[in-house]
Amino acid sequence: MPDESAKSKTKRKDRILDAAEALFAKHGFDGVSMRKVAEDAGVDLALSSYHFGNKRGLFDAVLLRRAEVLNETRLAALERCKAEAGEGGPTVEAIINAFLEPMLAHGYQEDEGWRHYFELVAQVNSSFEWGGQLMTKYFDPLVRKFIDALKEALPNADPADLYWCYHFLSGALTLTFAHTGRIDQLSDGIAKSEDMVGAYERMVPFVAAGFRRLCDKQ
Repeated sequence: MPDESAKSKTKRKDRILDAAEALFAKHGFDGVSMRKVAEDAGVDLALSSYHFGNKRGLFDAVLLRRAEVLNETRLAALERCKAEAGEGGPTVEAIINAFLEPMLAHGYQEDEGWRHYFELVAQVNSSFEWGGQLMTKYFDPLVRKFIDALKEALPNADPADLYWCYHFLSGALTLTFAHTGRIDQLSDGIAKSEDMVGAYERMVPFVAAGFRRLCDKQ
C-alpha cells in the first residue's frame, strides 16, 4: 500500500515549489518572502523551512526541478538529430531546432507552471547577480554539448564568432520567455508574445542564418 503520509508530504512540497515559482517569476528573488510562499501554498511557514532551509535553498530547488526535465528532453533531441543525420553530421538548422523545439514547441507553454518557470529563467539569464552563477550551474553542461555540435557543423568558424552567436540566441530566448507584451503592442496584435510555437518556427531559420553568416568561413 502507498504511504499516504509520504504522498501528502510530496504534494505539500510540490505546492510550495509551485507557489514559489509563480512568485519568483512575478516579483524576483528579492521581492518574495518565505512567509508569502507558505501563505500561497497553504502550508505552515515551518514546513517550507523544513524542506528547503531558507529562501535561497527554495530558489535553487525551483530552478533545479524543471531544469532536470528540460535538459533531459533537449539532450534527447540533440542525440536524435545526430543519429538521424548519419556520418555527415547534423546541419546547423537541425542543431538549432533540437535546441529550441523542446523549450518553445514541446507543449510546455500550455502549462502555467512551465510558463512561470521560463519567465523566471528569463530573469535569471539577464541578471548580473544570478546569470553567470545559476545559468552556469544548471544549463551550461548541456549548452556546451550543443556548442560542440555547432563546432562540428561549422568547422571553419572563429570560436569568438560562434560564442557571440550563441550569446545572441540566448538573448532572443530570454526576451521571448519574458512575455513582456512588447511585440503585441508594436505589431498591433499581429504577433503575440504568448505564441511560443510561432516564435520557434521563426527563430530556427533566423538564428541558423546568423550562425552561417558569421561562422561559415569557407
